[in-house]
Amino acid sequence: MSPCFILSSVLLLCLFFSPSSFSASPPNSTAETVTLRPQKEIHKLKLIRKQLQKLNKPAIMTIQANPNSLSSSSSDGDKIDCVPSNHQPAFDHPLLQGQRPMDPPEMPKGYNQENESHENIQLWSLTGEFCPEGTIPIRRTTEQDMLRASSVRRFGRKIRRVRRDSSSNGHEHAVGYVSGSQYYGAKASINVWTPRVNSQYEFSLSQIWVIAGSFADDLNTIEAGWQISPELYGDTYPRFFTYWTSDAYQTTGCYNLLCSGFVQTNNRIAIGAAISPVSSYKGGQFDISLLIWKDPKHGHWWLQFGSGTLVGYWPVSLFTHLREHGNMVQFGGEIVNTRPGGSHTLTQMGSGHFAGEGFGKASYFRNLQMVDWDNTLIPISNLRVLADHPNCYDIRGGVNRVWGNYFYYGGPGKNAKCP
Repeated sequence: MSPCFILSSVLLLCLFFSPSSFSASPPNSTAETVTLRPQKEIHKLKLIRKQLQKLNKPAIMTIQANPNSLSSSSSDGDKIDCVPSNHQPAFDHPLLQGQRPMDPPEMPKGYNQENESHENIQLWSLTGEFCPEGTIPIRRTTEQDMLRASSVRRFGRKIRRVRRDSSSNGHEHAVGYVSGSQYYGAKASINVWTPRVNSQYEFSLSQIWVIAGSFADDLNTIEAGWQISPELYGDTYPRFFTYWTSDAYQTTGCYNLLCSGFVQTNNRIAIGAAISPVSSYKGGQFDISLLIWKDPKHGHWWLQFGSGTLVGYWPVSLFTHLREHGNMVQFGGEIVNTRPGGSHTLTQMGSGHFAGEGFGKASYFRNLQMVDWDNTLIPISNLRVLADHPNCYDIRGGVNRVWGNYFYYGGPGKNAKCP
């Protein structure tokens, strides 16, 4: 819903009627009608404040992100709250109440930390401050964050989609995927850019999906990557994110720590925080390495960011089909197309350039791997690629000795061939 429609009826009338035509009692309205909207707004603000109390846990300290390091649309920077790890949102979940974070699991065999990039940091950490041991950093949710949301009740959730390869609800993809086997994890290095996002209610993301179940009501997914989402974050900076659902995005799951579920174990990575540095066209290229895998001992799905940094885990009890394994792994980009003015959006995917432009111009995923039944990292085989709107966003795969399995993907959105 557009913010202007959130205003009271009185303000809307002031906008659309001149002083000479405006009267205190419009012919087709009553005093009850005029006061109804403010009452709805009061109720909405009460809902928001109640939700904020639930989300923003008591912190032992707060770190203010460097205001000069963020885009101008986030003038005061993020506030990062250091919350005791056993008081984090995850443990509000009925299945997790009273628990404490698990100890680190066994790493997959074949994992080589020396091959990882050490260059990416999060902007909030430029302050030189970190949360103390025994706490986790949580990006504070504000009243403005929730007022931007199209729905307060669905704040922090994706819109439900019917199928992976469907454009329902305006979701469009350019992805590489494998299916037809049992998958216990996935790994990739993802090129980071700042694609243009054309509307507050659109986004552009690049991520890994681990999927189980069908694309009906029983879909289970675990997701991680980077995204630009003006609605969720209030700016256009690429941010590290996670997501999960166990019922096809209906009532379970959310982004980051915006509901109970994901258990964070790291005191230096804030999920939802901005990533730095980012890539530039014909300039420096930067990527983030993400690894998702199933702990063979306890069954939880763990997430690693960058060089050996464990972020936390999705407890196995959150899921139905993913209690065992995934039946599909997917890598790539996704955007939302709201079709402004009846034409395709100008929102970009990846770098905003087509795959054929190659390194330094098009965005990439490299070193695509999967984790097998024996907790071993192995190269992806039989990778398929799919772009559901190839004139708007496309994808091209390849294999070489340095990058292993890789692909370039993305595009500009609206253009002569994508009206």
